Amino acid sequence: MANSVYARRYAQAVFRMAQESQEQSRWQSDLRKVSSMCRDEALFALLKNREVSFEEKERVLSQRLGKIHPMALKLVSMLVAKGRLAMMEDISDEYQQLLDEYRGIEGAGVAEVITAIPLDDEEKLKIGERITEIVGKPVMLKPKVDPTVIGGIIIRVGDKLIDGSIRSKLAALRKELGGAGR
Repeated sequence: MANSVYARRYAQAVFRMAQESQEQSRWQSDLRKVSSMCRDEALFALLKNREVSFEEKERVLSQRLGKIHPMALKLVSMLVAKGRLAMMEDISDEYQQLLDEYRGIEGAGVAEVITAIPLDDEEKLKIGERITEIVGKPVMLKPKVDPTVIGGIIIRVGDKLIDGSIRSKLAALRKELGGAGR
């Protein structure tokens, strides 16, 4: 929860900078590039490693990212320094929503879908269609894997939460059975 608040704040700051310089599309592209770079597990591990010097991390980032906005590179460096690089994808998603609102696009909402195991493409498509029916507008799925869910699915769209996980059902059952013996 706290990370999403921070991601929104970072995205808002970036969006204000992009508006001032009239470079909204460039920032959109750069944030997507950085976000996809963060999915490289080996690179992500290197950037999180405290034994690697900050200068080495900045060098690797500059090489990997190529020609991106200098302020975007500074943002990434700052996130690395603060240990918050993992929220880069959230920042990119939040920025996209701000950009869609700015352009007047009644765009797709973001649906965070948490499961115990990775979803295949067919499952993502079916879940996306079902969520679109429920919320009444197109959604972009943001799948996450969390083994503690045990089974089932947790869906978060905006401030709405649908918790169909085995973990929550077991917790409810535990609570119900705990009160039965009194």
